[in-house]
Amino acid sequence: MEKTIQEQEFQSKKTNLFIILSGIFLTNAILAEIIGVKIFSGELTLGWEPAGWTIFGEYVLDFNLTAGAVIWPVVFITTDIINEYYGKKGVRKISFVTAFFIAYIFFVIAGVTQLPPAPFWLDVNTPDPQGNPFDIDYAFNVIFRQGLGIIIGSLVAFLLGQLIDVFVFQKLRKITGPKMIWLRATGSTLVSQFIDSFVVLGIAFYIFGNWSWAQVASVGIINYIYKFSVAILLTPLLYLGHYLIDNYLGKEIADKMTKEASSDTSFL
Repeated sequence: MEKTIQEQEFQSKKTNLFIILSGIFLTNAILAEIIGVKIFSGELTLGWEPAGWTIFGEYVLDFNLTAGAVIWPVVFITTDIINEYYGKKGVRKISFVTAFFIAYIFFVIAGVTQLPPAPFWLDVNTPDPQGNPFDIDYAFNVIFRQGLGIIIGSLVAFLLGQLIDVFVFQKLRKITGPKMIWLRATGSTLVSQFIDSFVVLGIAFYIFGNWSWAQVASVGIINYIYKFSVAILLTPLLYLGHYLIDNYLGKEIADKMTKEASSDTSFL
């Protein structure tokens, strides 16, 4: 009887934790996709002048990033925590669920942007604060409607990045054991986000768009520099997350879950 109660407690805590982590992962991944249409200047945000570097002899390189990159590191950390306690199956499950909802959101956005705007809505939102004519329906469509290339690029890069991340993470864990969390977390992120940074740009803007390889490479380099820099800086938060989760689960349950999670190191 006592064993049954302990098993029920184990399953309850395991399920509750997965729901919380999945909620954090899903919310930030989808939000990053939605706000990612805005490109902002990293230099101007810090009060600096744009770098204006020249790369490949033809393209000016500034530290411009998508707004989605600001919160994407939260997805990195959550992926590593899910990987630590639920293994490849846990990460794969939430990744495919998230990809489905991202596709669903894009499908809904594509539909609602085709709806005819109410005339009064157009009238009450023009002119802009500077007195210029303003078409809010056009602005709404431009902000929310993304092309097929971006949708495909985002989904392919997201799934590929997640699969690579979990594979590298588990391989490093097999080498390091339960110690050196920073190494497997940072190492897996550095490898997976290198692939992610260039796949999404290559598909969206080279294959389906009109960017040159130089433009893809230059923007990809900046995005990757940002992602791996933040991944390193956020390492203390990863340890904090492990500390809070271990306290919630208890040492025995936490060790049992991490041992089960590390047993499968295959790619798929």
